[in-house]
Amino acid sequence: MRKMFSTRCFHGSAWGNDMTEEKKTEEYVMGEYDVVVVGAGHAGCEAGLACARMGMKTLLLAINLESLAMMPCNPSIGGTGKGHLVREIDALGGEMGVNIDKTFIQSRMLNTAKGPAVHSLRAQADKHRYHVEMKKTIEKQPMLDMKQGEATALIVENSRVCGVRMKTHAVYRARAVVLATGTFLGGKVFIGDSCYRSGPNGLAPSVELAENLRKLGLPMRRFKTGTPARAYSSSLDYSKMIRQDGDEKIVPFSFMSDELDIDQVPCWLTYTNEETHDIIRKNFSRSALFGGQIEGVGPRYCPSIEDKVNRFADKKRHQLFVEPEGLDTEEMYLQGMSSSLPEDVQLAFYKTISGLEDIRIVRPAYAIEYDCIDPLDLKQSLENKTVENLFCAGQFNGSSGYEEAAAQGLMAGINAALKLKGKNPFVLDRSEAYIGVLIDDMTVKGTNEPYRIMTSRAEYRLLLRQDNADIRLTEKAYKLGIATEERYQRLLETKRQVKEEGERLRSTFVIPSGVNDELEKLGSAPLNNKISLAELLKRPELNYDNIAVIDPGRGHISEHASTQLEVQIKYQGYIDKQLAHVARFKKLEGKKIPDDIDYEQVESLRIEAVQKLSDRRPESIGQASRISGVSPADINVLMVYLEKMRRTGGR
Repeated sequence: MRKMFSTRCFHGSAWGNDMTEEKKTEEYVMGEYDVVVVGAGHAGCEAGLACARMGMKTLLLAINLESLAMMPCNPSIGGTGKGHLVREIDALGGEMGVNIDKTFIQSRMLNTAKGPAVHSLRAQADKHRYHVEMKKTIEKQPMLDMKQGEATALIVENSRVCGVRMKTHAVYRARAVVLATGTFLGGKVFIGDSCYRSGPNGLAPSVELAENLRKLGLPMRRFKTGTPARAYSSSLDYSKMIRQDGDEKIVPFSFMSDELDIDQVPCWLTYTNEETHDIIRKNFSRSALFGGQIEGVGPRYCPSIEDKVNRFADKKRHQLFVEPEGLDTEEMYLQGMSSSLPEDVQLAFYKTISGLEDIRIVRPAYAIEYDCIDPLDLKQSLENKTVENLFCAGQFNGSSGYEEAAAQGLMAGINAALKLKGKNPFVLDRSEAYIGVLIDDMTVKGTNEPYRIMTSRAEYRLLLRQDNADIRLTEKAYKLGIATEERYQRLLETKRQVKEEGERLRSTFVIPSGVNDELEKLGSAPLNNKISLAELLKRPELNYDNIAVIDPGRGHISEHASTQLEVQIKYQGYIDKQLAHVARFKKLEGKKIPDDIDYEQVESLRIEAVQKLSDRRPESIGQASRISGVSPADINVLMVYLEKMRRTGGR
């Protein structure tokens, strides 16, 4: 399809390269879509799939289709806090959990020595297969097109986005756009004193689009991240390292996956030492990080090795995990050793590490700086406050990590589709999901560094366990039309099993003479009186599996259901307390603040609070209470003011 492009159609548009009267570029419309998603990383893939599954004709754009679902950094999915996000993405009908279950090469449940609230699944991925499988899924998805090409400008009319312009001068019309540009936007790579424009993995950066977004007046800033070197596996001596195997029993990420059983591959652990640190210290001046070349703010929770050596000078060693990048490659990822030092220094300090003495580097470590938006410019639906129907997701919003990106992409895609359908946005609050915590933190509190989810950020983490994500979220996704009937029926069956088996355990009693011998074998104290199986299960040394020997009436329930049942019984008291906290939280969230409120008119509100509230424009008292610089006293003043307005008929 080739249509001559009418400049009159885009009167008032902002362009990456302004079209002046002296020079007009012939442009042509190549397609019309409901939604165009710019960027096909983890955020873009989830956004595109969500829109298409909700009936939107969707286009997914990538500068290079080899970057689709690419893992430019660590070859893994999940981890502490991040595993919760993946389970929630899956429960909401997203693809990340399904895809990693197809392509993992090792799986481990982290934090098992602690309570279930912080158990987090992490899987090593075959990164090439991860890309291939996700690409297959997108290719087969009805209503979803993908195209290779570079978007250079948004087309905006009357403060509403209505398409994108490509480097080839092609135009794609759209009713909504999702920006998920990752680290490509204005990307610049640093290795020592060498710096050059580049996206991740040596791919082309997106420069013109970054300029265009600034011209549109979006609040852009520079962030930085990095990645370590990759080494030939055959050059490493694993006999000097500590082997790290996967779990014997594999737990899937997706609630739709049945039992998984593969031959897992090991990872390896080794450590830096004083000699490593001495080489790094002597070359601080050659690091782009310390040399002043890097302007962007880096992630505090994933620092480069030179930053670690500098900040933690008293530490004698730092961990280094050696992880395979896939089954069909020799490349090994050196986790914990990202750097912007020059290649000769990298080689020198790597060689001081046990097992790496003969290392041969395939790809050097580098730092990458990129453009992103201030997430305070976004609504909780992830729609931009300035440009209507423009949704933003992933590292473009100032987050770090594949999982944080995918979660935002899913939510941006859902909300773009809902906006076009004329429906209210889908927003998860802090009591409903880690996704709610992530988006609330970013859009209400803001972030001055690449944001990373952690279990400590969630106030209600006993309620937001990774194991119950489907129970919390799948029904919501089903109503939205992104969870399949099969997924919904699985949820209903799990809930039925938990309910019926719970009732049976509470109504089934055992007596001392019938169970004390078995309890002794299990290391549990003998009974003096009869007790229900549910009460017995509350003992920390007992679990649903090992009390089977004293429970002859037991039927079969799924492992997922038994996990839910056991946690609910063991932690019921703590769960009830958190539910009471949630009720108070919901009350504050339910106290809405008028859009047009003039905070200058609120008497006794401190100047800092007036400034912060006027700038952030919180939607509720709950949101206002989480803004840095707004005190509890300010909140009380604001609540009194709103109540006076209500009584006098103001609202």
